[in-house]
Order: sequence, then C-alpha cells, then structure tokens
Amino acid sequence: MSRFERVRGRLRRAYESGRESVRAGRADQAETSETPAVASPVSPGPVAPPSATVIGAEPAGEVHNSTSSRDDADVPHALRISAAWSWRLIVIGVVAWALLKVVGTISIVVIPLAIALLLSALLAPAVGWLLRARLPRSLATAVVLVGGLAGVIATLTLVVNEFIQGVPELSEKSSEGVRQIQNWLKTGPLHLNDSQLDRYIEEAEAWVNNNTERFTSGALSTAATLAEVLTGAILVLFATFFFLRDGNKIWRFVVRLLPVAARWKVDDAGRASWATLGAYVRATVLVAFIDAVGIGIFLIVFDIPFAFPLAALVFLSSFIPIIGATLSGGVAVLVALVDSGPGIALIILGAVIGVQQIEGHVLQPLIMGRAVAIHPLAVIIGIAAGVVLAGITGALVAVPLIAVLNTAVRRLAARTVPDTPPDAVVVAAKAP
Repeated sequence: MSRFERVRGRLRRAYESGRESVRAGRADQAETSETPAVASPVSPGPVAPPSATVIGAEPAGEVHNSTSSRDDADVPHALRISAAWSWRLIVIGVVAWALLKVVGTISIVVIPLAIALLLSALLAPAVGWLLRARLPRSLATAVVLVGGLAGVIATLTLVVNEFIQGVPELSEKSSEGVRQIQNWLKTGPLHLNDSQLDRYIEEAEAWVNNNTERFTSGALSTAATLAEVLTGAILVLFATFFFLRDGNKIWRFVVRLLPVAARWKVDDAGRASWATLGAYVRATVLVAFIDAVGIGIFLIVFDIPFAFPLAALVFLSSFIPIIGATLSGGVAVLVALVDSGPGIALIILGAVIGVQQIEGHVLQPLIMGRAVAIHPLAVIIGIAAGVVLAGITGALVAVPLIAVLNTAVRRLAARTVPDTPPDAVVVAAKAP
C-alpha cells in the first residue's frame, strides 16, 4: 500500500468519526428539548423534572389576560378595572373641558352657526320643493331665505307696533293693580303693615335683579356690542344660505377627512342625526304655533291687551321645551291679572295649563314620535346646563343638541352595516 492510500484512509476514518460525533450531539440535544430539566437558580446540583414539586418555592401567581406583569396580577381585579375607568374618564373630562373653553372663546362664531343649522333644518323641505319644481339650487335657496326673513320682519313689526300702542293703557292699569294688591295685603288675612310691605317689595326687586343678571349673562356676553349683534346676524344669513345650497357637499368633504374604514359609519350617523334635527325643529315649530294659537284665542275672547304680542311670545318661548311655555304663560296670566282682575287671571291660568297638558301628552308624542323622543329629565338637565354655559342661547340649543347626539350615538353603537350609498362604486374580484 502506497503512502498516498494510507493518508487517504486516515482522512476517511477521521471524517466518519466526525459525522458520528455530530449525530450523537444532535440526538442528545433533541432529548434535552423534549424533557427540559429545571435546575436550582441558587446553587448547582441535580435537576428536577418539570412535574416535580419544589419544597419552599412560592407558587406562581395567576396572570390575568388583562395584566402585563406580576405586579398587576397582585392588584385586585376590581381595583384594576376602577383605575382603568378612572383615568379614561379623567382624560375625557379634560378633553371636554378644553372643548368647552374653545367654544366659549369663539362663541361669537359658534352660536350663529348653531342658529344657522336650526334654520337650515327648518327651511330645507321648502328648498326641496322648489328644486323639484325645476328651479336652480341657488335661486331656490335665495327665495326661501328671503321669504323667511320677510315673514320674521313682518311679524316683529306687528308685535312692536301693537306693544307701543298698548303700553300707556297697560301702565295705568298696572299701577292700579299694584295698589289693589297692596290694599289686599293690608286688609286681607295677612294684615301686613307698610314697613313689612316695603321690605318684601325691596327683597322681591333684589331677587328679580339678581336672577335677571344670571339668566341673561350668557346672552349679554355674546352680544355685548351692536357690532357683535350685526356680525352674528350676517353670519347667520350667510351660513344658512350656504348650508341650504351646499350642505350635502360640505358634509361629504368632512366625511372624506376621516379614515376610510370609518367613513360609511360616520356618514350614516350624520345623515340620521340631520333627519332627527329636521324632524325636531319642524315638530317644535308646529307645536309652538298650536300653543300660540290656543292661548291667543283665550286672550282675544276675554279681551286681554297685547293678545298678539303675548301669542308671539308664547310661540318664541315654546322653542325652549317645558320651561319656555311656562314662563310665557305666566306673563299672560300677569297681564290678565293687572288688566281684568283675579277671576279672569284664573281662567287664563287654566287655559295655559290645559294647552300645556295637551302639548305634552298629545301633540309632542303624536308629532315628534319616537325618533326624537327625549326623557323630560334629560330635557330639564340639558336646559339648565345650557343656561349656565351660554344663557338663553344655550337653553335654545340644548335640547336639539341632545336629540342629535342621542341619534348619532345610537347609530355609531349599532352593529349593523350601513346601507351602500347610491353613488358608491363597488369593485368585485374575479373568480379564480
């Protein structure tokens, strides 16, 4: 055998032995991975299988799927949930507070836009009728807006003229009525003297002044100067015109700013909310008109002065549910008391209460229906919050805002898929 063959045989034996050692190492590693051993972390020693019980070791803590560490698992579950709700509510409260501060800062813009939305919801059906009559959109919007403005100006002119004509007579009767009340307080069952009457009158005047400042502070802050009033009125007119003419385009632009996955859901909720707002405003106008006509008829029958201005006051105040009709009815009763005495005043009071009962139990459920039904407690709380935040304007906007938010939240929380828009383009994949 040559030297070359001997060297080749040695290399072959070394290669075979190397392969055997590699196979043995892989087999040992496989056995180790199948039955891993647990060694003591403190000192080396014999290993124990995983199923063995180690004496003196602490049991492993239960880790809930809502926890990320052992420390969280040691906190009671109820406390973890309460803490999670608490910080989220704090964040929501801070965001709401910041939003209110921003709205308060630019209230001279927000309030006219809110009024413009209400007017747009009221006048939108009239624009739709003119569009179906083949009028251009801009012309139809202008006709409806100018016609509504002319009607408001004519109504205000009649109210002011009648009020100016009847003020002298009402002032004389008011003085006579006040003297009659004072005499009754002195000679009646109360037997009050002059000093007590003067003190009570001063306290009543102070209470009226304080509450007048409280309820009108929000309105005065948004209309402190004539320039702000004119600016707000012009903004209402322009915003109403463009909402009526281009409202659909504006809404589509807003929806396109959202993520694609949320567009259909938000669009469905927004259109349902707009339908709710329109139904609410139109139903409120109809109910307010019926209230004004009903109370006005009683005022005319019993020859109460300022019948038309008082009916107009009832109509305007009825846009503030529950509270507005009560206050305007109280004004009508006071005028009847001063002009015609307590007997006629009681009749007018009964008429006001009867009309309000018919409104609350018959008209509103029948006209508004379930779509915009709001619990009376929510209405009262919303009006109170609106008065505190924005005065009379806040009370006017509070209930429509609650109705819109109620519809929007219900639609967003629903699990149903919104209807496909009529102008949507659906691209279907080809079958394989």
